[in-house]
Amino acid sequence: MVEAAFDAAGLVGYRYRADDFYEVGREKIREYARAVQDFHPAHWSEDAAAELGYQGLIAPTTFISTVAMLANRKLLETVLAGYAVIVQTDQVFEMHKPVLTGDRLVSDVELSSVRRIGGKDLLTITNTFSDPTGEVAQVMHTTVVGLTSADVAADVSGAIERVIMSGLGTTSVADEPPNDSVVEQRLSPESRTRTPRTAIRFPDVAAGDELPARTVQLTRGDLVNYAGVSGDANPIHWHNGIAALAGLPDVIAHGMLTMGLGAGFVTGWLGDPGAVLRYGVRLSNYTVIEALEAGTVEFTGRVKSVDAEAGTAVVVIIAKSAGRKIFGLATAEVRLA
Repeated sequence: MVEAAFDAAGLVGYRYRADDFYEVGREKIREYARAVQDFHPAHWSEDAAAELGYQGLIAPTTFISTVAMLANRKLLETVLAGYAVIVQTDQVFEMHKPVLTGDRLVSDVELSSVRRIGGKDLLTITNTFSDPTGEVAQVMHTTVVGLTSADVAADVSGAIERVIMSGLGTTSVADEPPNDSVVEQRLSPESRTRTPRTAIRFPDVAAGDELPARTVQLTRGDLVNYAGVSGDANPIHWHNGIAALAGLPDVIAHGMLTMGLGAGFVTGWLGDPGAVLRYGVRLSNYTVIEALEAGTVEFTGRVKSVDAEAGTAVVVIIAKSAGRKIFGLATAEVRLA
């Protein structure tokens, strides 16, 4: 990879559709749930999922990011290949329909925004996941900072090439459609119309209520496992040398891993993983994981507001590691029984 030699702002609107669907696997759901330490029974047992009204295992809130990793490969490795390192900063999940075992999802990818702040490019990638009927099941917005070779150690690109896993070929995609071929999206109404089966009932919730705190341990083994399960092979999460070249104090946990832990913190309180409508996180710091000692992430939360007409609440999530806030702003909009 070489220093970016293009005007990224001129690429806004670049889009494509992956030419094959992604079929959600039963064991993949379990594998991902284990990677984000989410042991809600509905991710593991069909009987438990059926008790909540689902026709199969329900995927954890951030599961769709694994589908996006495959779909985004063309964008990251060809269109945006001029960046030496991509660093995630913000993530938003919009859940219009729960993702279940056997679902077949088609991915549309778009570079939806580019902003220049502090001399660096902030790029937002929007992934839209549709079911076979054309209804949108989920939408994911990922904001990253694109770092060129001028922003990192000179040898970082070459070093990454020497340690990265083999077999990461670019995902094949359909030709980019012209603007006039884009049809209006049909958002599935399911998440906002199904009756939630939460352990927490709306009449019992008030602004200011606190969620039970949770502390999670992370080891290097957890990071390696998450890298394999999610498809995020960035070596800053498992290779000391690459982390140092990228200007980091040590290996750091994946931002998406900490987001997955945070989502499980909320759904564990809710009791119904499909009751989350929106989950958004802004990363403000990272979780350092040393080679010989586990790192910890401490989660706390409180109900920020309630909407009696919609039967929803907004929860604010705080995540800290080694005394540092790693979530700058994190909220989840949920529906309650």
